[in-house]
Amino acid sequence: MIRSATVNDIPEIRTMIRELAAYEKAEEQARATEEQLRAALFGEHPAAFALIAEDDGTGEVMAFALWFPRFSTWTGTRGMHLEDLYVRPHARGAGYGKALLAALAAICRRDGYDRFEWWVLAWNTPTIDFYTSLGVEFLDEWKVCRLSGEPLKKLAARAPEVVAPAGDG
Repeated sequence: MIRSATVNDIPEIRTMIRELAAYEKAEEQARATEEQLRAALFGEHPAAFALIAEDDGTGEVMAFALWFPRFSTWTGTRGMHLEDLYVRPHARGAGYGKALLAALAAICRRDGYDRFEWWVLAWNTPTIDFYTSLGVEFLDEWKVCRLSGEPLKKLAARAPEVVAPAGDG
């Protein structure tokens, strides 16, 4: 069964985020707290949304997907960015990942999103093979850019004064 996450799923989502980070050899980077996840997923202005995959027989949480909307200036439409897709090791190959991706694709179609995008680590061959089997297009000509920590702080210090709109802007 695929369903929208509820606030009661926060502890399980946090656990799976840490499991995913361990699989990706970056467990120390998974610092999100339950409080942060609660605010991000269920606060007044949610930053992201999540789906849960449960075993139909036992109700055990087998997988989750966490996503948020994007916007393309080229198409003038929203799209979806999949931040995390994680299937627990004992549940891999049972269709949970494919079911979550299908549910997300259906959300894209329902909401008029033209693009559904995510990243995959270059060394993660089993996952790349899975995505290839679904017809995913890999955009090799693009590089992911990230600015964090001290370099982010240094660049921010060089910014001119900016007047931002109130709220999320």
